Amino acid sequence: MSDKTNTPKDTHYAKLRRAYRDEKSGGAPAFRPRQPVPPGENAADGLVRLYGLHTVRAALDNPRRKIRKMLVTRNAAERLEIADLAALPFKTELVEPRDIDKITGSDAVHQGVLIEAEPLKAKRLDALGDAKLVLVLDQITDPHNVGAILRSAVAFGAGALITTARHSPQESGVLAKSASGALEHIDQIEVKNLADALGQLHEAGFRTIGLDSDAPAELEKSFAGEKIALVLGAEGKGLRQKTRETVTTLARLDMPGAIHSLNVSNAAAISLYVARKFLASSE
Repeated sequence: MSDKTNTPKDTHYAKLRRAYRDEKSGGAPAFRPRQPVPPGENAADGLVRLYGLHTVRAALDNPRRKIRKMLVTRNAAERLEIADLAALPFKTELVEPRDIDKITGSDAVHQGVLIEAEPLKAKRLDALGDAKLVLVLDQITDPHNVGAILRSAVAFGAGALITTARHSPQESGVLAKSASGALEHIDQIEVKNLADALGQLHEAGFRTIGLDSDAPAELEKSFAGEKIALVLGAEGKGLRQKTRETVTTLARLDMPGAIHSLNVSNAAAISLYVARKFLASSE
């Protein structure tokens, strides 16, 4: 009997030798980490690529959405409850997940489905209708944040999302995936001059409330009237000076903890919830 004791180093090399023998003999290959796949070329001019089950399902159900092409795996088609791909009114291809990876990149969570579609057309401010709660974004450019804000806006029944024509993210797969289908359920209004748009909101009876962590008044004590527009600025720089001067009032979310600011999408969700409760109590 041998008195030799295997060390961790011996065990390591023994594993490497076994893996090499297995691979040479056609057995189990040595483990190789999967190489990331970079995104492919952009969609053709005038089209956007949207992906993910919730995003695509909402797009399919939106009569305003003009879809040109779909790539879908068999599993995703079943989860989307599409029984007959040939019956869809646009080109459809049954593919493997790796085929979509080559387009979106392997980091995108596409869940086996991607569509190419025309972007939704932004509306004018005079198309606001009878909305009583709207969100106004002052140059928030991160598509993840804007997507999350869209999701909260739809969840709390906001009538529209108002953004500036410049310094706002364009419709994209990242934005739509973050919105989880909300992109199809809310009017998006695009304005050239935010201060002028706030003035028009005032004329329409809206109380515009700018969110500012240093404002003296609490948000809950700033509500009045029957129409509310919540105005949020970009992370870091916040509301621009002209916006601060134009809104009806500035207000803060009262946070007694050590941190006194939130991610803008979180602040939007809390503000929408509080505003919706106020409006409901006033009806």
